[in-house]
Amino acid sequence: MDNLSPDIQFMRMALREAGQAAAEGEVPCGAVIVLGNAVIGKAHNQTEMLNDPTAHAEILAITQATQAVGNWRLNGAVMYVTKEPCPMCAGALVLSRMKKVVWGMTDPVRGGAVSKFNILNDADLNHAVEVETGLMEEDCKAVMQEFFQNLRQKSKERKNDASRPFFLRSL
Repeated sequence: MDNLSPDIQFMRMALREAGQAAAEGEVPCGAVIVLGNAVIGKAHNQTEMLNDPTAHAEILAITQATQAVGNWRLNGAVMYVTKEPCPMCAGALVLSRMKKVVWGMTDPVRGGAVSKFNILNDADLNHAVEVETGLMEEDCKAVMQEFFQNLRQKSKERKNDASRPFFLRSL
């Protein structure tokens, strides 16, 4: 690995996962789980491909990590994720006993970790997850913004194309 901090290196891995999600037509979110300095899980959103609303990057990475360590408890593990986890994923982080989660961009509309809901540090739950926000935030936002701009552009092109005679429509 190069001279960058481990945090930056792991977030770059998460961003590569997010890029893969975007290339597959998925919302570009990527997650990497590290124990010590070893990657024990990494994934990207696959809800469309798997036709599964729970196939978020965080959930898939947690499944990989638990298989890698042979235990559902991920004590001491750290997740790097490009976007603040949703309520489902935040709940999974608590349940898996994740030590810490580091994300790039917050999600004030749907964020389940601290923004909209404060699941990671709810006093009524049996585990709290440390939080670090804003790591490579601009890079994480850029991937998300580009994906949705492209999606809107494609939608606009389809609408324009649909108004043309069938024999002139692009394929």
